Formats: sequence, structure tokens, C-alpha cells
Amino acid sequence: MNLETVFNGLPILKSDHITLNKIEENNLEEVFEIYNNDRVFEFCGIIPKHNKDTVKKMIGHFERDYLKKTRVKWGIFYNENEKLVGIIEAQDFNQKVNMVTIGYFLAESNWGKGIATQSVRLLLEFFFKEVNVNRIQAEVMPLNVNSKKVLLKNGFLKEGTLRQATLWSGKGIVDLEIYGLLKEDYEQLHESVRQ
Repeated sequence: MNLETVFNGLPILKSDHITLNKIEENNLEEVFEIYNNDRVFEFCGIIPKHNKDTVKKMIGHFERDYLKKTRVKWGIFYNENEKLVGIIEAQDFNQKVNMVTIGYFLAESNWGKGIATQSVRLLLEFFFKEVNVNRIQAEVMPLNVNSKKVLLKNGFLKEGTLRQATLWSGKGIVDLEIYGLLKEDYEQLHESVRQ
């Protein structure tokens, strides 16, 4: 795993429609729109934040976590108007088994537009091709149907359910479904698309 590629200056990842880029303090209104909505975090281990100053401090924590090399949060920006519409993150960089865990959430006004699917696709390409990760996984609450669709569209396999295995803020002890994608699966998927 080439962590320098991740932590030697935040990589900017682009597609035709979206860009994954650094979240700055001037994105406060858009970030607050996400964190202030209880429905966004209905199936996440994150407690919504209804105070703008708290969210402003959080944006500073994104930078702190990045500098500590523990977690990377990208803003998901629309290319046409450069508006932040969501957040995608990578964490738990496990170098022993060459694995990373991802998560994502969007402003409710942008649900159902394929943005999360595109964002995950960009992240997979970056982590498999440039960082040389072998495994990418995501943990999803069983009721989070939309998140599971995003992962399945990107080739992830549901590997199983961890029953009452995790304590999530605001949710108590929860079941989590594990979705995983290996580099070899990713390469086979893209090879079959090219043929």
C-alpha cells in the first residue's frame, strides 16, 4: 500500500460530472446542510450536528485527521457549479492486509442521482490503481438499502453480517453487513467491460 500517494497532499479525483476535493471552511453552509439532517445519518454511526459552530470545528478536524494519517474525507463537488453535495471518506488503513474501509453520505437533495455510485467508482480506481490497495470494504446497517445498491453497482460482494458486533453513536449495538471488493475482482470486472 503506497500511503504516500494518499497523504502527501490530498489527491483530487475527477470524473466528467464530479470532483472529490478538500473540504474547506468556505464549504460550511453545504457541510452544515448535510450534518443538520437527521435522515442523512439514519443508518450511520454519526450523530447529526445542529449547531453551525460545531460543524465549523469539525471541518478543522478533517484536516487534523488527514495530517495524522488516520482518515481522509473528500468533499463531493458538482463540476458545473462547484457545489459540495456530499462527503466520501477512507479510514482504517490496514497495512498488514493492505485494506481500507470507505463510507459516504450525501445531502438529501442529491439522493437518487447516481452521485454516490460515481464517487465510489472514483475512489476504487484511485485506491486500486494508484495506492495499490488489495481490499476495500464498507460496513452497512442492514436497513440501509440505498447504500448497499451503491456498493453492488460498483462490484462489491456482500460477505456476511456481523450480528450485534458494533457500538455506533446514537444507535447502540448494531448489526453490520460487510461488503468487500478485492483488486483481482475489480480488475476482472474492468477487463470484461473492455472486451
